[in-house]
Amino acid sequence: MKQRITPFFTFNGRAEEAMNFYTNNLPDAKILKLEKYSKNNNPMFKEGDENRVFTGLISFLSQEIMFLDMTAAYPAPEFTWANSLLVDCKSEEEFDSIFKTLSTDGQVMMGPEPVAHFRKGAWVVDKFGVVWQLVWE
Repeated sequence: MKQRITPFFTFNGRAEEAMNFYTNNLPDAKILKLEKYSKNNNPMFKEGDENRVFTGLISFLSQEIMFLDMTAAYPAPEFTWANSLLVDCKSEEEFDSIFKTLSTDGQVMMGPEPVAHFRKGAWVVDKFGVVWQLVWE
C-alpha cells in the first residue's frame, strides 16, 4: 500500500549531503530519487541553484522521506525539536547503531536511557539539525 503521509525535510543546500549520509550509514536506507534544480523544472531557478536538490526521496526502514533544498533567494528556517522522527527499533543492536550514527557530530538531547515502557529511548539532533527519537521496547 502506498504511504499517504510522507515526512518532508527542507534544507538550505545540504539535502544531497544529508541523503548520502543517511543512506550510507543507516540500516536499510537507500536513495530512490534525486533531481537537481534546473531551468526546466523551476521557474525561479537562478545560476548557482543547479547543485541544490529539487526533489529527493530516500527509503529508511520502509519509510519514504522527501528532501528539498530551498533556493539561495528563499532560505528555509532551521529544524527544531518541535518536529521529529520517531524510530521504533527492532533490537538493541539496531538502536545502538542508529544512535551512534545520528549522534556523531550531532547533539544528544536525552538518553539513551529507559523511558516509560521502553528499554531504551533517546532524542538526538543529527549534524543536519534533524531531530530523531529512538525507542526500543
